Amino acid sequence: MGRLTAIVLGAAAGGGFPQWNCRCAVCRLAWARDNRVKPRTQASLAVSADGAQWTLLNASPDLRAQVLANPLLQPQADTRGSPIAAVVLTGAEIDQVAGLLTLRERAPLHVFATAETIATLAANPIFGVLADDMVVRSAVACERRFTLPGGLTAELFPVPGKVALYLEGEDPARAIESGVNVGIELTYEGRRLVFVPGAAGITAAVQVRLARADVVCFDATLFSDDELIASGSGSKTGRRMGHLPLAGAGGTLAALGDIPGRRILIHINNTNPILIEGSAERRQVEAAGFEVAEDGMEIAL
Repeated sequence: MGRLTAIVLGAAAGGGFPQWNCRCAVCRLAWARDNRVKPRTQASLAVSADGAQWTLLNASPDLRAQVLANPLLQPQADTRGSPIAAVVLTGAEIDQVAGLLTLRERAPLHVFATAETIATLAANPIFGVLADDMVVRSAVACERRFTLPGGLTAELFPVPGKVALYLEGEDPARAIESGVNVGIELTYEGRRLVFVPGAAGITAAVQVRLARADVVCFDATLFSDDELIASGSGSKTGRRMGHLPLAGAGGTLAALGDIPGRRILIHINNTNPILIEGSAERRQVEAAGFEVAEDGMEIAL
């Protein structure tokens, strides 16, 4: 009998931690090899029900390094082949899809995403390196179940968000519910895991879905809405970026404080002080019952 297993391949937001060009207060600790912080690659999970066939939830630009760090994803027997059998995408941001280019060396693969994300990939000729005779791209409607290799059942569902940064206009809608930003619910033998790496808000429908999950991996991009501005790292608020902050009125800690399952924070920006073990912000999220994801964390249901 199998079980639903998830490995956190990467826990950081776009750019990873430390970010290659950043010396914010948190990144400075990482560059100094301070043992209170751990480097993290860009957010992705690998999930399986049989331990042999693995599905990636998003394909991070750091995918090659993530495979090198995880023996279960490395070639097992044949001259050519991979345990990575499928990828499910939550959107078309660079940190969600760039890793597909790492999977271009003619290995069988099934890519599942909404019609909007599949269309974005199709419009960019660079993804043509994924040979049509080896890589199947399936557009999946939200709230319709589909089966992944190894027996997992998956379902995409809309989460308030926005289009990918490189597709934005001057004033993009930031909390739309459509196929451009979705969460993934996985089920196996009655157990549920939900993955939401980006959320501009939490609707009643999303709240219900999270409350019935055994494990929720949820967007923790920024601790406070003005974090980038206050740190001198950027000019946008978290909400302008399409990410609900953890703290403050209407933040994630308050919104998800009462859901009964295990709550794991993922997609953590390099400026976020919860990356510092023992910080006041880290103690606050842990006191509220949340875990902070790190690369290599294994979740077994």
